[in-house]
Amino acid sequence: MSSIISLKNINKLAVPALISGVSEPILSLTDAAIVGNVSFNATESLAAVGIVTTFMSMLIWVLGQTRSAISSIVSQYLGANKLDQIKNLPAQAIFIITSLSILIILTTYPFASYIFKLYNAYIPGMHIKGAAYASVFSQILMALFAVYYLLKKTPIPLKLRLPFNKEIKRFILMILNLFIRTIALNVTLYYGSAFATSYGKEYIAAYTIAINLWFLGAFIVDGYASAGNILSGKLLGAKDFKTLLTLSNKLIKIGVITGLVLAAVGAVFYNVIGDIFSNDSDVLKEFGGVFWIVLAMQPFCALAFIFDGIYKGLGRMKYLRNVLLFSTFIVFIPILFWLDYLDLKLYAIFIAITCWIIARGIPLIVKFRKIFIPLSQKT
Repeated sequence: MSSIISLKNINKLAVPALISGVSEPILSLTDAAIVGNVSFNATESLAAVGIVTTFMSMLIWVLGQTRSAISSIVSQYLGANKLDQIKNLPAQAIFIITSLSILIILTTYPFASYIFKLYNAYIPGMHIKGAAYASVFSQILMALFAVYYLLKKTPIPLKLRLPFNKEIKRFILMILNLFIRTIALNVTLYYGSAFATSYGKEYIAAYTIAINLWFLGAFIVDGYASAGNILSGKLLGAKDFKTLLTLSNKLIKIGVITGLVLAAVGAVFYNVIGDIFSNDSDVLKEFGGVFWIVLAMQPFCALAFIFDGIYKGLGRMKYLRNVLLFSTFIVFIPILFWLDYLDLKLYAIFIAITCWIIARGIPLIVKFRKIFIPLSQKT
């Protein structure tokens, strides 16, 4: 089994996932770059995009977590050579999540204006419908491609077949834990966006640029997190704990290197990146003041996200839930309110996010090694 964790094999899984993952932040960054340079109310429009991006990220992450749950179950059955037993599970999972997404649309659309007021939105409309329609069309196109390749390149059927698979209960339990976890995650994003908006239009505009670049780095690393998800689940199913530990060590090295490379690239282009998204000197000043924090946290982000992926592959969603609840409500929020009291503004937000990331990553690494080092010594 050791051959499946070669760098070549990891990259075969990670690179496609990376390309898929960065599509979302690229959409947001493209919106920000175009809207932030319009000739009429550019800063206000960029601020509006930032608020919408935060809300959309919340929905995407809530529903997107289902990918981790289904991947965990499928990978474990693949490792145990029992894939035929859950062949009808993906179609059932897609049906459940699609139904949930329709319910979310029906229950949130009538209250859209009230929802965005919670984010301290202060301007009724900023002429960004074109960017919104472009994002919708791109998402539809991606969905169609996903369906096509699933049908053509995998043996997984999309036809819904009943009765429900025996693993549907475990799938739903995973989703519930991930849903609670995602609520905690979005509390972080909500407070970041709400505080930035309350400081003024140049702050939320600068925050929009910085947080979307942070998302880009996160989704780049998420390619390796996805590889960790798939491979850790397969190795757990095969009960190959020694190779699982070796995989974690290898992904730690890859994560740190990736994080350092991202930070280095950002540092090289530090003084020109902001110009892509805005020509407002006040916005660029605020962005330049905090972008170094976004770059400095990249190696920590890489470790946290990669071990997120590993734990999802192992199906340990409850522990992931508890860690994020701790890092959000015990670490992030108190630090944010304290630094905001000191009037640090965007520095408060991004320092709190850095502490939040560190508080997410360290417990995952410590717990993993505590469990699997003894198990690896027995095999």
